[in-house]
Amino acid sequence: MSKSRGIEYYFNRTTGESRWEPPTEEPRARTTKMRASHLLVKHAGSRKPSSWKEANITRTKQEATAAVEQFREQIASGQVQFADLAAKESDCSSARRGGDLGWFDRGQMQPAFEKAVLALKPGELSGPVESDSGVHIILRTG
Repeated sequence: MSKSRGIEYYFNRTTGESRWEPPTEEPRARTTKMRASHLLVKHAGSRKPSSWKEANITRTKQEATAAVEQFREQIASGQVQFADLAAKESDCSSARRGGDLGWFDRGQMQPAFEKAVLALKPGELSGPVESDSGVHIILRTG
């Protein structure tokens, strides 16, 4: 109830919008869904230094970063497709899907990874991104 006008008004708690007329439809939920593929190179300091490729990963973080930089150059130059390289070189189990992580929402990925995805436009490729899992290159796909 408006104190100044003495009549009812409508307030949308989700959007913070107030109005005199009743709403005509339910507000649509704001989505933050995003989609990305990645190629992960783990190192000895990774959260879990093993993968489907290697039972015990001993490379250094610097070696992992150098490998990711080399992979990025190959993709950017057109020598190889992202999905093909991820399927062969990624230490993540998403390798079997060409690195595709599917759709995810905010808070579902590690903060550094999510921040990097949000900084990309669909179709853009990141530089090296460090997370607790290792070093990634990320292709935002949605």
